[in-house]
Amino acid sequence: MTPIENKHIVLTGANSGIGLEVLKLLLERKGNIIFAVDLHIDAISSFDPSRVIPYICDVSKPQNIDKLFEDAVSAMGSIDIFYANAGFAYYEELNYTDWVRIENIFETNTISPIYSYQKFVEYLDGREGMFAITGSAMGFMGMPGFTLYSASKFAITGFQESIRLEKPDNIHLITLFPVSTDTGFFKTASNVEFKKPYPVQSPDVVAKKMVKGMEKQKKKVMPCTMFRFALVLFRILPFVRTMYWNHEKKKFEDYKSKRDR
Repeated sequence: MTPIENKHIVLTGANSGIGLEVLKLLLERKGNIIFAVDLHIDAISSFDPSRVIPYICDVSKPQNIDKLFEDAVSAMGSIDIFYANAGFAYYEELNYTDWVRIENIFETNTISPIYSYQKFVEYLDGREGMFAITGSAMGFMGMPGFTLYSASKFAITGFQESIRLEKPDNIHLITLFPVSTDTGFFKTASNVEFKKPYPVQSPDVVAKKMVKGMEKQKKKVMPCTMFRFALVLFRILPFVRTMYWNHEKKKFEDYKSKRDR
């Protein structure tokens, strides 16, 4: 295992949830400097400014990513690790017509990480670097209420799988596939309270496994053992997956009833 030390790191979605916990862990390692990116920087602004550089950015726009790279290099001198962690979800019934709403979630969750990868490869120009992405367990199995989010993460699953077959050897690619994580992520998904998909993990547990995976140079990190087991079980016994889906559909029906009151 190679500790992540004395690295210059860009981390998007750094102000809360998994991103914030990853930031804290990376700061425990010697000499790391983190370019901490988010739409809001209240949490990350409280850290030592010599080691954490807060940066406000909407990563859904290519011109913003372009400037992010320029400003990160200007501030730190170089980029060793780029972690595309920013993302969001809608929890809703897909019973409407709205091109822009669909576009918004794919720009942040899918297009931005892919474009950032392209920019990072171009920036490194053959030098060694690590590119990390936060995917999702929902990128393996769709869930009721999360249709657009699942679709955006299925695309990331396909991207990271395909790009491994053609990426240059100087890039190490690692993807995180968390299950539901107990963060503010779900609070922004709907203005009506709903029950999170089962199982649920805490962000500090997910972050510890991701950082450990980065240090072990893993290709994928699935922090929930139950999820890894379930993927195998669902393939062998499809009716178990149907039972699980029915359980989650009941939660979705409860949400719709609450929404319509």
